[in-house]
Amino acid sequence: MIITVLFVIVTLILIAVSFSVSLKGFKRKDEAHEYDKYFVMITDNYKSDFWKAVYRGAAATASEKNIYVDLLGENFSIDYSTEELLKIATASKVDGIIVSANETVTMTKLINAAVNAGIPVVTLGGDNTKSDRLSYVSVGNYNIGREYAKQIINIIQERQAAKEAAKEAENAENKDAAAKEPAGIDTMQVTVLVNSDSDERDSGQSTQNIIFSAIQDSIAQEDITGTKLSISIKTVDNRNPFSAEESIRDIFHTEDIPDVIVCLNELNTICALQAVVDYNKVGDVNILGYYDSEPILNAIDIGVVYATISVNADQLGEYCITALSDYFENGNTSQYYTADISLINKDNVAEYIKKEGEQDE
Repeated sequence: MIITVLFVIVTLILIAVSFSVSLKGFKRKDEAHEYDKYFVMITDNYKSDFWKAVYRGAAATASEKNIYVDLLGENFSIDYSTEELLKIATASKVDGIIVSANETVTMTKLINAAVNAGIPVVTLGGDNTKSDRLSYVSVGNYNIGREYAKQIINIIQERQAAKEAAKEAENAENKDAAAKEPAGIDTMQVTVLVNSDSDERDSGQSTQNIIFSAIQDSIAQEDITGTKLSISIKTVDNRNPFSAEESIRDIFHTEDIPDVIVCLNELNTICALQAVVDYNKVGDVNILGYYDSEPILNAIDIGVVYATISVNADQLGEYCITALSDYFENGNTSQYYTADISLINKDNVAEYIKKEGEQDE
């Protein structure tokens, strides 16, 4: 065990040294242009369409400010964890770090280590409230939870309407027999997918906890009659895409398959919609997704996904660079930046699909 740990530490040090050497020669690589600052962005899945879009927004804004920003990890031959990449960036003495954080103690220590080394850190998407991070860039998580709650209410109302229509049809066929049947109460089970690296016990203010609380609070304010609603959490092992997929598929191996699955990131949305198709549960399980990548939009269009939250990824990237550049220019910056969100469902998905096609052209 000790040998293994030492090997990992030595490997990270060698990568950091190598990265640092390339960083020192960064200005020499492009003699036609010298950048003032070098920032790195660290995410939990640099391959996802969502994080690529956020990075594009950051790179565009950085270019205007004569700053170069790198999506750390995509040029490495090994897929390192967020924590390992954060260690590498700190040891490499970059000018600024943008990281998709979580509320674990390990993340707190790593962010503080970077700050103590003179590197300002901006948390993106996921926060670490106990750290010395400079700013937190995200979306209005409570508003996202409220929007998910609205969609859950819509699903309940649609189910009740369908049940009422079926009952009326039955009344038309056998009026006397139908009249004797009691109304009964429907049950609906909602499962919210949360990542395993978000330590809910450590902070009640974690991103996923805020969304979950908002869903509960908003539904509690509604007068739901005729339906007994149960909301639960399912922890997803998000160490890599394969473990996340397995965690979500496990849901469909149980007897109590939820009526609604709420996904709080792009990866879980993709895995959930694929599982619903593979297990022939389209129409039985409603998916509330996150982000507007092409597969998710197409899934809404054909009825596999009920609705999704569209996040202004360009704005997220822009705000990250703004937070860091303002700090270097003025010595301070805003602690919070909030990007815009919108809802995509069957009513407006065609507009987004058309827009996606125009961008590809």
